[in-house]
Amino acid sequence: MDERDVRLLKAISDLGTGSPEQLHEETDIPISTIHYRLNSLREAGIIENDLYDLDLDALGLGVTVVIEVYTSYSGSYRGVATELEEIEGVTQVFFTMGEYDFMVLARLPDSDAVERLITDFEAIDEVDRTNSTFVTSRTKDTPRPLQTYSLDTLLDALVDDESE
Repeated sequence: MDERDVRLLKAISDLGTGSPEQLHEETDIPISTIHYRLNSLREAGIIENDLYDLDLDALGLGVTVVIEVYTSYSGSYRGVATELEEIEGVTQVFFTMGEYDFMVLARLPDSDAVERLITDFEAIDEVDRTNSTFVTSRTKDTPRPLQTYSLDTLLDALVDDESE
């Protein structure tokens, strides 16, 4: 990636849109170049989709639960991870090092769904135990991680040296 790619990604994150016209206004990169770069970033797998972000509270999925999962498995962890990923309401699964094997984030509509979630975890043979934490307030929850960085930091960390 070069500086223009990073500037485009940062602008997409900040503006919440992939509109070439708005990206041009934000970055001063020509619209034709923006089209070309966006296609290249899609082909490289950096831009995955064109989905809209949702306000999960307004949608009715305002209960957030963080679950630590301790497992017993042989072989690869991927089989257990796949089973965790398939549970309704699970939005993120992380294989971790430490006391627990997985950290799971779930977004649910109500406490009945939380009970169902725990039952689904217990139904997985490799799951020995879980520790669930209800989130009482999300103070920062962005679907766009680039918003948390300054442009200078992103340029320093992401621009390929040979592209300069």
